[in-house]
Amino acid sequence: MSTSKRRNHSAKFKAKVAMEAIKEEQTVAQLASRYDLHPAMIRSWKRMLQDSAGELFDKGKKADKDQESLISELYKQIGKLTVEKDFLKKARSMSCSQRMELVDRESPEISISRQCSLLGVHRSGLYRDRSSGENAYNCELMQLIDQQYLEMPCYGSRKMTAWLRQAGYQVNRKRVQRLMRLMGIEAIYQKPNTSRPHPEHKIYPYLLRGMKIDRPNQVWATDITYIPMPKGFLYLVAIIDWFSRKVLSWRLSNTMESDFCVDALNEALIMFDKPEIFNTDQGSQFTSQAFTGVLKNHGIKISMDGRGRFVDNIFVERLWRSLKYENVYLHAYATGSEARQGIGEWFRKYNSIRLHEALEYRTPDQVYVGLDIKNNQNTTAKQEYNGLPCGQDFLRHGKIYHPVNKDGGTEVQQLPHLGHRLGES
Repeated sequence: MSTSKRRNHSAKFKAKVAMEAIKEEQTVAQLASRYDLHPAMIRSWKRMLQDSAGELFDKGKKADKDQESLISELYKQIGKLTVEKDFLKKARSMSCSQRMELVDRESPEISISRQCSLLGVHRSGLYRDRSSGENAYNCELMQLIDQQYLEMPCYGSRKMTAWLRQAGYQVNRKRVQRLMRLMGIEAIYQKPNTSRPHPEHKIYPYLLRGMKIDRPNQVWATDITYIPMPKGFLYLVAIIDWFSRKVLSWRLSNTMESDFCVDALNEALIMFDKPEIFNTDQGSQFTSQAFTGVLKNHGIKISMDGRGRFVDNIFVERLWRSLKYENVYLHAYATGSEARQGIGEWFRKYNSIRLHEALEYRTPDQVYVGLDIKNNQNTTAKQEYNGLPCGQDFLRHGKIYHPVNKDGGTEVQQLPHLGHRLGES
């Protein structure tokens, strides 16, 4: 019986692939096909490069392992046993899938094989591609499911399977269930919450029930959606102001890490005044310490939707529907740079040009700065727009103008339009 020889990749090759992944021009699935690699391996190399990049600029602080004493080694072994003991405590009374989630791929204390052994799970299960290593047929099914879900969010796997079969696709419910889980969508209806949160992540209460939201920067919200590509898909996160519907910042990524969500959050906080409350769902990217820590450091209250509660974050869901029908499905982007350019342009028009019936036919930019179209004046007597005075400012064709008194008359001055930075995300 012939056995395949294990491939050993050079450090230079790993760095090259990791750099390609960081550029995010292609999905992980496309890179895996191009270099004949497993998608999980590419994700691992990308994380390693991102985590170690800072060390290149940190001279003079490299640890000298050759001079470690015997006492230090003994303490290390004692610490390892303590970590393993605490690790096992978390795994009691958990299902196999929940124990699998406890495996920390980046843990410096316990190797992956040791963690799997302690938890009683198979190591091979960790390397199955869970996000973008799908074949062309599954990618086509996912795009159809995504489109139909926007039309019929009440469709679960049974109805979605029946709909696909009527459309001529030979598919069983098990496959549809798996793809819907992979895309993070489920039928919308009230049901008991049987899901357990990640044991390391705190879940915060929903703070918006019964609250009157009547001003900008009172509540911000965020969510992640899936953008179909020729092979695989990208992830898109956006942060919006709840009251004005204005898209404050956004990011695209080819991996489902928390980093791109944190980057979008930091940009929004730099460009605009901080909100009183920030609302998210219970996704691991938003419950992570990296994300919630930024909110806590800025003194922002954290609100989280009930698990599976579509209506708790309804305005972001409506944004996704508009974006996909008006832009993504019409253009079928081939690369990450095309998607960034096209989506960035759509967000710019959404903020500064597109009129919203729910906003009394004003744009999100106009509502955010407090412009009252009916009375031709601002609803706020005095406020600032990212540091610029906006007492009587108004928008025309996506540009902000400010009237000032000069020589007994009124002169209109154009202010820098800050929304253009969205296109750089």
